[in-house]
Amino acid sequence: MITSKLPNVGTTIFTTMSQLAAETGALNLSQGFPDFDGPQGLRDAVVRHINSGHNQYAPMTGLPALREQVAAKVARQYGARVDANSEVTITPGATEAIFCAVQAVVRTGDEVIVFDPSYDSYEPSVELAGGRCVHVQLDARNFSIDWQKLADALTPRTRMIILNSPHNPSGALISSADLEQLAQLIEGRDIYLISDEVYEHLVYDGVRHASVLANEALYSKAFVVSSFGKTYHVTGWKTGYVIAPPALSAELRKVHQYVNFCGVTPLQWALADYMAACPEHVEQLPGFYQAKRDLFCDLLTPSRFSFSRVAGTYFQLVDYSQIRPDLNDVDMALWMTREHGVATIPVSVFYQTPIPEQRLIRLCFAKREETLREAAKKLCVI
Repeated sequence: MITSKLPNVGTTIFTTMSQLAAETGALNLSQGFPDFDGPQGLRDAVVRHINSGHNQYAPMTGLPALREQVAAKVARQYGARVDANSEVTITPGATEAIFCAVQAVVRTGDEVIVFDPSYDSYEPSVELAGGRCVHVQLDARNFSIDWQKLADALTPRTRMIILNSPHNPSGALISSADLEQLAQLIEGRDIYLISDEVYEHLVYDGVRHASVLANEALYSKAFVVSSFGKTYHVTGWKTGYVIAPPALSAELRKVHQYVNFCGVTPLQWALADYMAACPEHVEQLPGFYQAKRDLFCDLLTPSRFSFSRVAGTYFQLVDYSQIRPDLNDVDMALWMTREHGVATIPVSVFYQTPIPEQRLIRLCFAKREETLREAAKKLCVI
């Protein structure tokens, strides 16, 4: 009988809830994907490149034209200069980028710090590299980093820290001051970073995203990961990228070439064209999603859920303590899907050790206006 290398991993909650939504006909506000298409110009570009014969392998590191567009965007957004050839790698999705970054530097016996609630792909990647995750809980009130807890978690075995901002599932943001504090804390230590910034352009209320790319001390030891799928409403394209200093990029690419080798060629051509033609897309994205957040929250105001509007991502946390405090969040999510026709994600699944009294579920508002209105109508009668 085979001995599993990931004995604690089963079907993800995202798959479970999406399947249940399909079976019951519930509105799917669980898994994080839009129910609308990406820009028409971007979709047209894919067809154009397929019909132009751009259907064979792309370079392992990604099409030069797309890597150059990423570098140009980074310069505009963060004032950081990265070399498109030696520092930008296009990957088949951000999850693959994170996996390859972990495999590139984490060795047997190493410790990797993750902040709970944390995204579910981090720990399996670390375990497959022979490492061990050390879970540091974020502040339960506002999901900020507890710096004393982080300092206490550092040991001579700490090899990596994984950051996520804007944060999934909470929508909380790391500030430039936070990044400075982190830089001071790990100065002189042989510690690397993964900065998961896939929601970098989904930051609201006039706030600018604080990227590790703009912090020279941190970037010198970081893999910064982002997602075209999130930014251009095409999550099914599974196309992302990772930016890292040349030496780290070289190590990541050694792994990447034996995992996927390269991303899908016509998609990369289309993204390069669209980024060059419509650089304003990323500037308009915060307003686009903030309008959805505000509509959804306004519609939920008469409900018995309590919440504060998220600062980033396209997820809204709501507290159901006034509705069914007797149910844990997994049972609440199942009950809402089956009985009220709205699928959600329970927040406890993002924790190694869930907070017993916490009563939070996550709702995705990357949906059409009619979907949000229909969902809010159902939620307001619970």
